[in-house]
Amino acid sequence: MRAVALCLLFATCAAVADENPPRPTDAQGLLHVMLQGESAETMATLAEQAGGTLTHHLPIIDAVGARLTPAQFDTIRNDPRIARYIDDLALEIPPEATTDDCPLGGALEVVRQGDTATWSLFNKSDRELSLTRVAISWPTASQTTADIKLASKPFAMNQTLPVEKSLEDGELVLAPGENTLSIVSNDLKALSQSDLEFSVSAGTDCTTELVPGYPNNHEDFYYATVAGADALHKQGITGNGVTVAVLDSGLWEHPALTLNTAGNSRILARYDAITGQEQSEEVFDESGHGTHMTSVLAHSEPTLQGGAHTGGFKGIAPDVSLIAVKAFDIEGQGDFLDIVRGVQYVVDNREKYGIRVLNLSFAARPRWPYWLDPVNQAVMRAWADGITVVAAAGNEGPEPMTVGSPGNLPYIITVGAVTDSWTIDTRDDDYVPDFSSQGPTPTGHIKPDIVAPGGHITGVTRPGSTIAQTNPEYFLPTGEFVMTGTSQASALVSGLAALLLQLQPELSPDDVKCKFTSSAELAISSEGLLAYSPFKQGLGYVSLQRAITLGDTGCGNSELDLAADLAGRAQYEGPAIVDGDDQVSLPGLDQMLARDTAIDEPDTRIRWGVKEFVERPSSGRGSALQGDGPFDWAEVYAQEREKIRALAGQ
Repeated sequence: MRAVALCLLFATCAAVADENPPRPTDAQGLLHVMLQGESAETMATLAEQAGGTLTHHLPIIDAVGARLTPAQFDTIRNDPRIARYIDDLALEIPPEATTDDCPLGGALEVVRQGDTATWSLFNKSDRELSLTRVAISWPTASQTTADIKLASKPFAMNQTLPVEKSLEDGELVLAPGENTLSIVSNDLKALSQSDLEFSVSAGTDCTTELVPGYPNNHEDFYYATVAGADALHKQGITGNGVTVAVLDSGLWEHPALTLNTAGNSRILARYDAITGQEQSEEVFDESGHGTHMTSVLAHSEPTLQGGAHTGGFKGIAPDVSLIAVKAFDIEGQGDFLDIVRGVQYVVDNREKYGIRVLNLSFAARPRWPYWLDPVNQAVMRAWADGITVVAAAGNEGPEPMTVGSPGNLPYIITVGAVTDSWTIDTRDDDYVPDFSSQGPTPTGHIKPDIVAPGGHITGVTRPGSTIAQTNPEYFLPTGEFVMTGTSQASALVSGLAALLLQLQPELSPDDVKCKFTSSAELAISSEGLLAYSPFKQGLGYVSLQRAITLGDTGCGNSELDLAADLAGRAQYEGPAIVDGDDQVSLPGLDQMLARDTAIDEPDTRIRWGVKEFVERPSSGRGSALQGDGPFDWAEVYAQEREKIRALAGQ
């Protein structure tokens, strides 16, 4: 087991340990420990006097990392100046196994050329893959024929459609790597990808289907429009003058990321928190994750329609300045001491570089209460020093209490994901997907705070990176890479925060949080109830335009005292109720929550936001508008309209 010795009253008492803890050592027989106490300098002196070697100097949390022999550690572990120690950091924990029982993947886009559609299929195993079923159809398929080739071999020539053919084992195999399904038909000239229904199977539980896709996805990533950023771009609000730090796996220096919309360099600093060194050149992104997050946040290429610039840009905040901080390795794994060191770099250099936002698109299973988590302690310091911190909720849903650290920290902005079902001009089919982690946190706080677009988000990543090699089907034919997760949702909200801070630079982190949470749009059922629990949707779907016009200040963390928390005088529990069977609730939630919302799929009965709920009739809505239920949506709607009228009159 892990021998984690925590003193829950660590501000005043010495560290304690199990009687006979099995302490993991590295190949050299050394413990890797964190010592935390009255100051980092004192902890460093103790470790060095015992003969140890320092690995991390972390004054942001009054701690150090050090390597010592067990005997050396035993000479200091009971020193009263040590408030707390963690002595199992040499324990190598392999990444969780992600065995993919289905190695078959289909590209997100077909390549269209005249009457031909070509769909790339990927056999991601190292051996031949036998196909068991192929199905091809589209709305007018019953009136036409097609020539179909699969893996460069004739499969069905002059075939009347639709086709649905079962195959014998070994009848048709895909070689490892990329293969193609090619269809030739006159119908294809007039059809869009969303009309096509292609499906290929390699066994009963291994099927890939062609997704509807976005039209013109190479020239328009769409989520900037959905989140309200595009409208700000057209008014000259692009994040100029705001610096965002991205603490992740590094940065591939693609021109759309290193240069702003004017073509000027905007990478202010590069820091490798794994080595503890500033870099004059690229902090190499082996994983590819950090590059994609930065792309969502800051991609500076213009959005085009019909070849003409729309006035918007592909990234949310295309003119922000950037700080690239690397704390995660080729597998996307990070040591928490490296992460703390990365946060410390950001805090130490906040004034030098004007850092206003820190994006943390990662989530780890909480090991300690939020106030004892070393990463959270560092993040609290960042928030206290004026840096708005945005974190991913995690991708461990749909079970409750799956929000990761640092997203479990009550002070910061924690973001869950929502997906648009590949439809960009309606929110009727938008929903919170099952993967999005749900609250409450172990200390009862409601998380996530908000949800944001996180489904099939387009950006760039380094070719050859881990995620690129693992998921080749997520590349678009034009080279962009599409990912899904709360990481992308977090990066998007970090970009929105940068736009908001350009417009209103006087806002504090608490004010930014208040602006977003007070203006987010809840998912409302046809009966006027919450379509999703607050543990799933937080306070709703983020909207930058609403944050600017309807968002409040003064409500962010108003019931918490960060200074007291940092000083160890107070820690806070949230309002959530967790019973003995790990069932979670809130006071009165049973009366507020709809029980028949579709799970992990669109539900067209849902309306996102009070405006949509009031202005677009749906069955069962009447009594809700009369205030008969737990919410008086008509009154909320009237208040919003009055506030907008008042702003228009200024």
